[in-house]
Amino acid sequence: MTLLLAYCDVCGQVEKIDSVLRIYSTTYPVEKIHIHFDKAVYSKGETIWFKAYLFSGAQPSAISKNLYVDLFDAEGRILKHFVTPVWMSSAKGQFDIPADYKGAFVHVKAYTQWMQNFDAAFLYTKDLLVMPDKMEVQPRGPLARPAGGQKAVLQTSGASAPMTLQFFPEGGDLVEGLSSQLAFLAVDGTSGPLDVTGGIYSGKGVLVDSFSSRHDGMGSLSFTPHPGETYAARWLDARGDQHTTVLPAAKKSGITLYVQALPKRTMVQVSRSLNAGDNYKMLHLVVFMNQRLVYRSQLNLSVKSAGIAEIPTDSLSTGILQITVFNAQLLPVAERIVFVNNHSYEFITAVNVLKKDLAVRGKNIIELYSSDTAAANLSVSVVDAGITPDKNTILSQLLLCADIRGYINDPSYYFKEDDFSTRQDLDLVMLTHGWRKFDWGNAFRDIPPSLPYGRDSDYLLIKGKTALAPNVHIPAGQLLALVLLAKDSTRQLVTVPVEKDGSFVLRGAVFFDTLRVYYQYIGERKLGRKTELAFQNGFLPPQAAFGAGPYRTPPAGRVSNYASPWLWLANDSAETRREDLFAAKKADLEKTIKGKTLQEVIVTAKARSAVDLLDDKYTSGFFRGDGSDVAKQFNLANDNRANGMSSVFQYLQGMVPGLQIARKNDGLGWGLQWRGGAPDLFLDEIHTDAIQLDNVPIQEVAYIKVFRPPFFGSSAGTGGAIAVYTKKGGDIKPTPVDDAALSYKTLEGYSPLKKFYSPNYSTPVDPVADTRTTLYWKPSVMTDAQNSKAVIEFYNNDISKRLRVIVEGVNAEGKMTRTEKLIE
Repeated sequence: MTLLLAYCDVCGQVEKIDSVLRIYSTTYPVEKIHIHFDKAVYSKGETIWFKAYLFSGAQPSAISKNLYVDLFDAEGRILKHFVTPVWMSSAKGQFDIPADYKGAFVHVKAYTQWMQNFDAAFLYTKDLLVMPDKMEVQPRGPLARPAGGQKAVLQTSGASAPMTLQFFPEGGDLVEGLSSQLAFLAVDGTSGPLDVTGGIYSGKGVLVDSFSSRHDGMGSLSFTPHPGETYAARWLDARGDQHTTVLPAAKKSGITLYVQALPKRTMVQVSRSLNAGDNYKMLHLVVFMNQRLVYRSQLNLSVKSAGIAEIPTDSLSTGILQITVFNAQLLPVAERIVFVNNHSYEFITAVNVLKKDLAVRGKNIIELYSSDTAAANLSVSVVDAGITPDKNTILSQLLLCADIRGYINDPSYYFKEDDFSTRQDLDLVMLTHGWRKFDWGNAFRDIPPSLPYGRDSDYLLIKGKTALAPNVHIPAGQLLALVLLAKDSTRQLVTVPVEKDGSFVLRGAVFFDTLRVYYQYIGERKLGRKTELAFQNGFLPPQAAFGAGPYRTPPAGRVSNYASPWLWLANDSAETRREDLFAAKKADLEKTIKGKTLQEVIVTAKARSAVDLLDDKYTSGFFRGDGSDVAKQFNLANDNRANGMSSVFQYLQGMVPGLQIARKNDGLGWGLQWRGGAPDLFLDEIHTDAIQLDNVPIQEVAYIKVFRPPFFGSSAGTGGAIAVYTKKGGDIKPTPVDDAALSYKTLEGYSPLKKFYSPNYSTPVDPVADTRTTLYWKPSVMTDAQNSKAVIEFYNNDISKRLRVIVEGVNAEGKMTRTEKLIE
């Protein structure tokens, strides 16, 4: 809502600001990412499981269809370029840490194609700790136990970076003769917070004021610079070492900003120096959130030196509010951000323990319950409670970290309580960290941002171009036949039109691993002898580990100077102690198991059903498994009913409760509906439509899997999905195209997805030591008003006595959830 003060009379200029914000919010929306990892610390040889959530502003993002996750070692060398499809504004994947990995951490960088157009500082980055064979944690410097609770640092290489103290005048500048709130941030060489005390001294060595950090190395003081004077801070770190930092130089004239965030409103005071020119006598105050204007006013300071504005915030969403002051020439002269918390961002999920058994390999059953009626997309992990949970949650990442520059120590702290003290600490974060901005000068001159990357509106593309000889022309209406052959022998025949320049594209494909693409021109076989085809999948290459742009291998012997926040480890780190215990217990258990078999695993095995075997044979990626989102599975190989059916739609009529399938009124095609939405259709896991699926002979169909809404694998999710699988192996019917005589290219698809292995100790298993610290991981748990509960079963390991359940997720209204539950 735009609020105008009565004295705003320069509408032309103000409307220009309105126009800029409207254009940027609609044409250049910003995406941000949160990743829920199964845990925060790993051992060599383990799998890193992850679920990513994409937002734009305060809502789940509908911009991108593909997510890229690059994993690097400490030197910036690429370990894995992971590409995974985005469904319902989320994606999932995994990465196996090599058993012989030498690094102390894995650096993760996640992004979309659209995000590559903007500031690289806002791409998602995180460092995941990988435990060495023997953990050696030593305090920094000569003291065994530094004063003030100084934490220890795991030294990886070289000398540590110096400790630093930075000062940040509120609004951006110090101005001679004007009082300002001067915030500061002290960090050590790993970007960890540093407690400091000190004083501000004039150039003549006179003490002006003293200061000390209030929270995580941050603090503030009121400061007025005198004309012609310079200032420096002399400060002591926690060890008692002395340092000196020069304060930012004060401007001789200008304005200062003072902002106070209050419940339901934010007060803004703008002060100008008496010698400020005419450009500072008529100022424009613009306030926006998520690139959308929420308030504007004009401040007339021609006869007074200060003006006050009251910004109503009670109706805003929770997030970062940006305040910008423009002078009379519409140049930004002061900026400030404020965090608005109206508690509008969260829905509640509950974890109920239905069965608890913390004995060795005991069975546990928990129930996830969402009280919200909107469709929710959740991820859940169960880990040993000794592994400290991640300090950056879905709330702190999407509401705070993703919108400002710089490392924030323990961002989840600011969302645990909403008392006055915590709000003051959070305001120090606002004062000491950068935020997302765009170039106002270019915007006012109608110079748009450079967009080398378009919106990623398609899934995997099978595109290419024919290299034509000068005397070869593509006839109008030319078609290219493609036989898509997966590694598991699943194949599909499609045709695609070829443009006059020889280019072609098949959109919306979804396949994993690699695909052989056989090709032949229909009706013009001589084209195949005179042309050469090049295929692409439309994916981006890996990016650089610690910067923007394509990845480049660092020179030999180069040591990265990247400051890794996770290196900031306490001497009594729970991660360290627990992982060391698990490593020792594993060795002991393996010795014990060599002498005897654990009693609880000696039971009768349960035979797998035919439909389960079909699922293993035909499905992959997010289509695999028998989770709560599966409504029905059909084995057509052993179903005589299928022989009398004309299509899969006739076969499915009346077979799935709630799924409505009927012939259209014109008799052409089928209409499908489920809970107000149309289910997505897949043929051999490639997105298709009802017309193409209706033409598939049912005699060639081996397996049908129906997913109830909301379905994680659907583009919208509201109508569920129907996945149809054609027979493969020796049962494949002859295809009209003899692919054995065709040329082919190998095309890379999405990175293969792996199903989390959760042992079932009700059936016989090999008696090996179970020292898993992640007991359960499921990245796609869906709930809605009709299915508000999900039941999860898992077995304990051989060691854990306390477990931690972590649930994160979003719903269709853009609200988020984070729930932790201890089982002890």
